Amino acid sequence: MDTVLEREEAVQDIETGTLDVRVKQIRYEGKGINSYEFTSPSGKPLPRFEAGSHIDIHLKNGVIRQYSLCNSPAERNRYVIAVLKDDNGRGGSRAVHESIAAGDIVTISKPRNHFALSEEANKVILIAGGIGVTPLKAMAHELEERGVDFVMHYCARSAEAAAFGPELERMQRSGKLRYHFDDGEEANRLDLRALLSEPTPGTHVHYCGPGGFMAACADAVSHWPNGTVHFEHFKAPEQPKREPTCTENQDGCDVTIASTGLVVHVGPNQNFSEALNESGIEVPTSCCAGLCATCKVRYLEGEVEHNDFILDDDDRKEFLTICVSRPVSKTLVLDL
Repeated sequence: MDTVLEREEAVQDIETGTLDVRVKQIRYEGKGINSYEFTSPSGKPLPRFEAGSHIDIHLKNGVIRQYSLCNSPAERNRYVIAVLKDDNGRGGSRAVHESIAAGDIVTISKPRNHFALSEEANKVILIAGGIGVTPLKAMAHELEERGVDFVMHYCARSAEAAAFGPELERMQRSGKLRYHFDDGEEANRLDLRALLSEPTPGTHVHYCGPGGFMAACADAVSHWPNGTVHFEHFKAPEQPKREPTCTENQDGCDVTIASTGLVVHVGPNQNFSEALNESGIEVPTSCCAGLCATCKVRYLEGEVEHNDFILDDDDRKEFLTICVSRPVSKTLVLDL
């Protein structure tokens, strides 16, 4: 008789898009940083992914967190993430460090990508701040394989706090990788304004890092042409606290479900996603901060206040993220 273990496979769940994978190894990569390598329990190839993709990790405590894949997209035998333990965070990174062990079977999502490399770029500047290096490392691997000119600037507090040292050594020797450490020589500090002062045709910029770093990068590239700058937040920026009310209608908003005609009232102080779930309209959520697009939904009519950090201006013309978006008009029609 077959046992459960004998029949283990990294089989995709058609409805949820999840995979069961085995933790092949955990490695120390830098101060507070571990990498986690996932493989198929059956040895079968894993679904393909693109540089910039992330996966959801379903933790034992029921929490779901997103982490960028940092290995080469050419590899079909493994997924690798790196996690910085943040004792001041929401608890996800601590749970990964403290509850996942080599040999464990872990449920993850299929890879999703909202931070893709442009096919039009003939040169790419990658700028990483701290653990924000993870998606950019995968990009560097892909650009090398494509033969596209690139350089990666990696900013960290110190050499000890930088991840993947041995793996990135060859890239550093070739001049494709440049380190900038806070405790290093002043002359080696990264001058973002100088680096990004003059946009050149065909050059694209990708950056990822903590809040202050993201703000500095955004300021330095503010004059670059539309479509040439790409970024991803791994933590929602701090915003002023405000009442979660429908801004133009203090009585709330009536949301119509296009497929059934069901009308759901979203109160002026009610979370959008909670109102839908309470009415039996289940839209999956994950980060609840507007960072992952798990709850991205098309809307057909109405006005929306977008508070996410993942959709671009074109996306926002027809999509919203129900975890943080808010209805502005009195009525809103969702393509559900």
